[in-house]
Amino acid sequence: MSGPPDIRRHIFAGRLDQALSAVLLAETAGVVSGLERARDLAQELGLGFASSLRDGQEVAAGGELARLTGNPLQLTRAEELLIGALSKASGIATAARRAQRLAGPRLRVVAGGVKKMPPELKDLVRRAIEDGGAAVRMAEHPFVYLDKNYVHMLGGIKQALQAAEGLPGSRIIQVRGETEPIAQEAIEAARAGAGLIMVDTGARQDAAAVSRGLRQAGLRGQVQVAFAGEISLADLPDLAKLDLDAVDIGYAIVDAPCLPMRLDLLREA
Repeated sequence: MSGPPDIRRHIFAGRLDQALSAVLLAETAGVVSGLERARDLAQELGLGFASSLRDGQEVAAGGELARLTGNPLQLTRAEELLIGALSKASGIATAARRAQRLAGPRLRVVAGGVKKMPPELKDLVRRAIEDGGAAVRMAEHPFVYLDKNYVHMLGGIKQALQAAEGLPGSRIIQVRGETEPIAQEAIEAARAGAGLIMVDTGARQDAAAVSRGLRQAGLRGQVQVAFAGEISLADLPDLAKLDLDAVDIGYAIVDAPCLPMRLDLLREA
């Protein structure tokens, strides 16, 4: 079922053969993401599209994202569709870049909230996070992630890891101190073959206890330690001081605001 007629076609009747140029500008500094999608949309609209940028590059406030050529109807449609393709993705990429800079070179930032996004948005969000320099998963595929529900259903830390034996890739397990003290859970997980231990409590003292326990048991060198639980970007500098390999920042990146943009018509001299 088709929607209502586009009134812009009526407004611009008699001007559809007029060739105009416009520039798409970033109103604040940020990291660009979504350019390829914007280019495809411009092509569908019949617009000329030129950009010197690539996804993942930074743009200054007032910087040019792309130049467009087309008639008035095409350009007014582009103002909606192309900014829609770029603005949210670039906001996420900008937050991801900021998060990784705040975390420093040693601590890996993962935006795990992407897995809970609506299916139609997952590709856009995943690409934007990667354009910003953060990761979307704790390990490279293949891996097995055993969360607290697996642990409870399978009877404990060791039993959950044993159930995943024989599967390809590394094994990641969540510890929360629900079956025994959290440091002891981590030691049990390391001895049972976990490749990464996720301290999913949001309590920094738990992260410190896990690291300390693993070191005292001589196990820290054979397992990675990650931390999660309502982490904000402002928390990252302090978390970078802890003995961690990675943090899962959850929704703080994917919920980033859009990068403000506008389309300005270029006036003939």
